Amino acid sequence: MGSPQATPPEPAPGGRAAGGTPRAALAELLAGNRRFVSGQPIHGHDVTAAAAAASGDQQPYAVLLGCIDSRVPLEAIFDQTFGSICVIRTGGHVLDRAVLGSIEYVVGELGVPLVMVLGHERCGAVASAVDALRGGRVPGGALGHLIDQIAPAVTEVGVDDSRVHPMAIRRHVLRTVTALRADDLFAGPADAGRLAVVGALYDLTTGEVALLEV
Repeated sequence: MGSPQATPPEPAPGGRAAGGTPRAALAELLAGNRRFVSGQPIHGHDVTAAAAAASGDQQPYAVLLGCIDSRVPLEAIFDQTFGSICVIRTGGHVLDRAVLGSIEYVVGELGVPLVMVLGHERCGAVASAVDALRGGRVPGGALGHLIDQIAPAVTEVGVDDSRVHPMAIRRHVLRTVTALRADDLFAGPADAGRLAVVGALYDLTTGEVALLEV
C-alpha cells in the first residue's frame, strides 16, 4: 500500500469530527473510506500512541452497526483510530434489544451525531435466510431467530427472484435503518438536526462504501 499522507484532514484521536454534526461525521467516515481504498490510511499502525490519546473520556463521532463477517473490519475500512467510532456487529447487522439499547446509550449519553447501518455484498447471513425460506426449513434456536429477522427482506424481494440475494441485502439494510429511525429516543435529535441514521453497502472487491437512499 502507499505511504501515509503527510497532513491528513482528521479529527484528533478520540475526538469528534469538525462541527460535531451528522454531516461532518458522515464526511469523515467517507473520507476515511477513500483513504482506505486509495492505499493511504492514516490510522492503524501507531497503536500505542493512539490508545493512550483516547484513554480518557471517549468522544466518538459515529456508531456503526455492521455484520460479523470477517472480511468487513469496520475500523479498518473507514480508517479510524481508537476512540473515534463505536462498533456493533451482529450476523446480518440484525437488531435486538441489546443492540438497540447500546445504540440508544451511545446517542443519548455520548451525543454521537451519526448512526450508520453497513451491509455488504455476499452476506452469509442473508444467504442463509434465502436458503431457509426456499427450502422451507428455518432452524430453531437463536440461529432461527437471526434468520427470522432477515426473512422479511427476502420475502419483500421474492424468494424465487434470480437476484434475491443482492437485492435482499440492500432491502435488509434499508429495513434496519427504518427501524432505527422509528425509535422514539432518536426522533428529537433527528428533528433538531443533531442526529442522522444512514444505510450503506460495502463492496468486498473494491473496498468502497456506497450510501443508500432510504
